[in-house]
Amino acid sequence: MKDRIIFHIDANSAYLSWEAAYRLQHGEKIDLREIPSVVGGDEKNRHGIILAKSIPAKKYGIITGESLYSARNKCPNLTIVSPTYGLYIKCSNAMVNLLKEYSPSIQRYSIDEVFLDYTYGNMDYMKAAIEMKERIKNELGFTVNIGIGPNKLLAKMASDFKKPDMIHTLFHEEIPKKMWPLPVGELFMVGSRTRTKLNSRGIYTIGDLAKQDKDYLYSWLKKHGLLIWNYANGIEDSPVKVQSVPIKSVGNSTTTSFDVDTKKEACMILLSLSEMVSMRLRELDKCTNVISVSLKSNDFFSYSHQKKLENPTDITNTIYETAVELFEEMWKGEPIRRFSIDLSELSSNDFFQLSIFDNNRKKERKLDDTIDKIRCKYGHNSVFRSCFLYSGIKPITGGVVMEEEYPMMSSLL
Repeated sequence: MKDRIIFHIDANSAYLSWEAAYRLQHGEKIDLREIPSVVGGDEKNRHGIILAKSIPAKKYGIITGESLYSARNKCPNLTIVSPTYGLYIKCSNAMVNLLKEYSPSIQRYSIDEVFLDYTYGNMDYMKAAIEMKERIKNELGFTVNIGIGPNKLLAKMASDFKKPDMIHTLFHEEIPKKMWPLPVGELFMVGSRTRTKLNSRGIYTIGDLAKQDKDYLYSWLKKHGLLIWNYANGIEDSPVKVQSVPIKSVGNSTTTSFDVDTKKEACMILLSLSEMVSMRLRELDKCTNVISVSLKSNDFFSYSHQKKLENPTDITNTIYETAVELFEEMWKGEPIRRFSIDLSELSSNDFFQLSIFDNNRKKERKLDDTIDKIRCKYGHNSVFRSCFLYSGIKPITGGVVMEEEYPMMSSLL
């Protein structure tokens, strides 16, 4: 049997790179990647955090996951850009479509990472990797790291070596030199707690772990100990899973910076969330059959209601109207701080049965489609409803949660 050649392709600082590339392609003069910049939430939002950072921002000690407030204290001249999730999906899809020219065996690991099986590729694997990397840079405008190995684990470990815009290999014969000297915490599936346990017993490098007795590891780490011992020795044989996992739900939520205690304000926030989540649903070419609304009061009490629709929909107004109906059913007048809308039981939007009472729904779908195109080209705030003028509430709010759209690797990769 032919030895496998697996690539792991990882977009460098994906969100920030995609924002930078898009802005440069649309006439902006400053490259976000060359200045201290981050992609994150609204600075006024209590939960605004750093999602991606530039290399210059990293030099200030800014890390992914820290608050915008903290990052601003480290770098007063920091440029902060709000995330544009629809753009990121398009960039991810463009990268995958380009990679499909080299192999049909592609597994999406996350929105900015893929595995590619090049075992039966039609050119030398290193030549193919160089061509992929350069084409992504020249045709799509951002850089990637490519890791190459005999399995998914070693390919992923290799792609995490020196960045950005690099190609690294990690084959079995290279493990002692390239992987074993690394701190044990850099091994996939070794989190901070496991690292602390390993360090407490004198295991500081991946090589230290690889040379341990398996029975000894099992005696105090059980099955996880055997798993990370295998990984430390480069043992992993899961296939590149071409079949994607079905998307089960799409969600959108926001935590407000103030107590929402009027129905008018609550409905506007639900409308703002509905705008984002319905755009995301249409981007996926899906309709929803079940709509759920969750609330959290200012004293942290949470509750939710859901409704099964008679006909599936991807129409913003329908999702919003249902969300308001659910809100009215459960709200008792207490101040609310967190709102969430979740769409589940998704189905394809290429065919669905319209009710005889839905004569205007076709027009609404066309209107939604037109607005989506305008927002995609000119930004989310290029078209918004007049009720948001001078309201202090954003016309489009919240992030994106996609259950199992890009499932992370399990313990079996």
